[in-house]
Amino acid sequence: MYKDRSITVIIPCLNEEQGIEQVLRAMPEFVDEVIVVDNNSTDRTSEVAASLGAKVIREEVRGYGRSYKRGFAQATSELIVTLDGDHSYPVDALSYLLEAFLHLDVDFLNASRFPVRDSRSMSLKHKFGNLVLSAAMSLLYFRWVSDSQSGMWVFRRSILKEMRLESDSMAFSEEIKIEALCSPRIRFGEISILYSSRLGEKKLNPWRDGFRNLAFLVRKRFFR
Repeated sequence: MYKDRSITVIIPCLNEEQGIEQVLRAMPEFVDEVIVVDNNSTDRTSEVAASLGAKVIREEVRGYGRSYKRGFAQATSELIVTLDGDHSYPVDALSYLLEAFLHLDVDFLNASRFPVRDSRSMSLKHKFGNLVLSAAMSLLYFRWVSDSQSGMWVFRRSILKEMRLESDSMAFSEEIKIEALCSPRIRFGEISILYSSRLGEKKLNPWRDGFRNLAFLVRKRFFR
């Protein structure tokens, strides 16, 4: 519990044996529930996560959004926090994020990786791609969001019933923010965090995933 609010942390993982250990060892004690969604890993991600006390759910169908939707369905706490299993998001900053969430009095808080303070954590190509996608989303929905692709959020579990989340892919990250921004009943906020270099293998294909995410933005805006 954090100030009388129950907390569930959801972590989607695909072959994150190395990173998930460090993430879970750094998890604050006030977290009530940790759900690791193993997206059909071929390494020891599930075994490592379970040995460190996480609730492990196996999602056989690959997909970032697919993993999150599976995790959301299992969460039981009032507040949900998300992050990746590669140790790139600051686990030790959860109290900082929760304080900001409560202080800003929002329903959905996006943790922006910008400005990037560790030059090793994100390549120039990734910075440019994120800028293009964030600018496109901001222009399409008339609300500035500095990091449409961030995978760290804090939100009230109750707002999920207000959202229509369809993407099973990497575009899920921008879709959940769009749903939060577009709902008149959801208060949206954003705060900057310190982003670090990931541990383990890279799964993102910047050109392929970037163009797919851009296409998804256009489809969702004009053809939903």
